[in-house]
Amino acid sequence: MYRDLPPLTWLRAFEVSARLLSFTAAAQELHLTQAAVSKHVKSLEQRLQRPLFVRHPRSLELTRWGDAYLPKVQDALERLAHGTREVFGRRQDDLLTIRCSVSFAVNWLSPRLPRFLAEAPESRLRILCSVWADPFDAEALDLDIQYGTGDFPGAVSYRLTQEVLTPLCAPALAASLRHPDDLAAQCLLHVQGYHEGWGTWLAAAGAASVDPGQGIQTDTSLVSYDLAARGAGVALGRSSLAAPYRESGRLVAPFDLGVPSSEGFFLLTARTPEPRHKVGPFVDWLIREAAPAR
Repeated sequence: MYRDLPPLTWLRAFEVSARLLSFTAAAQELHLTQAAVSKHVKSLEQRLQRPLFVRHPRSLELTRWGDAYLPKVQDALERLAHGTREVFGRRQDDLLTIRCSVSFAVNWLSPRLPRFLAEAPESRLRILCSVWADPFDAEALDLDIQYGTGDFPGAVSYRLTQEVLTPLCAPALAASLRHPDDLAAQCLLHVQGYHEGWGTWLAAAGAASVDPGQGIQTDTSLVSYDLAARGAGVALGRSSLAAPYRESGRLVAPFDLGVPSSEGFFLLTARTPEPRHKVGPFVDWLIREAAPAR
């Protein structure tokens, strides 16, 4: 489809020339020479094999082809400009780019973010979500939030959460679970990417009869918790991510045993971070919000 698209410089030269009906005025707006603008338009006409202008000694007049083509080009350029602003913003120097997992964004960050925006309404944020924890890229990101033990090469890390592992399930299912060994007859819901999982909790509970590998594998806690809430199995909750489900009553803990995890969510910054005025307010707020969980 894009093979037939003329170069953007030709289209821009045509649009401005058609709007101003003057190559000279178009050259001033585009910061080009009059000859360059005229050449771009001529190249476009040759590409389209149709004349777009009637050239008079001191002015231009659109042909029927040019008159029909102009609104199409203007619409395309306007949509491209809107798309660019939507993705990249009008200015980049004050745009704070933060990456975190989908589960952390939905279950931890999103419920708290309105408080930050109330404190700093002028802030401009871009939140990127990922499933797998790719290495921190300081060229593309200002801040990164990753799950692990704190060993993140090439970055400065600050622990945000202390996690506790607790089996969670729908209230109706919880009523049938009396002892951890009862999990042998249940579908265990796993989330890939965590070092400590069902094996860690079952060992602490002394449930030797339960196969820690049986059940369903998922790649995000969101899917695991949703399946558990619908009665499809028992998820292994992490305290920071499972809190909204427990507060709403969709998930409950059938056993009293919570096992502390050595893993948690960490805030990562570059070793030579962005200027304080850019990252400072968000970092300070994030640390304050995370303090109770630590």
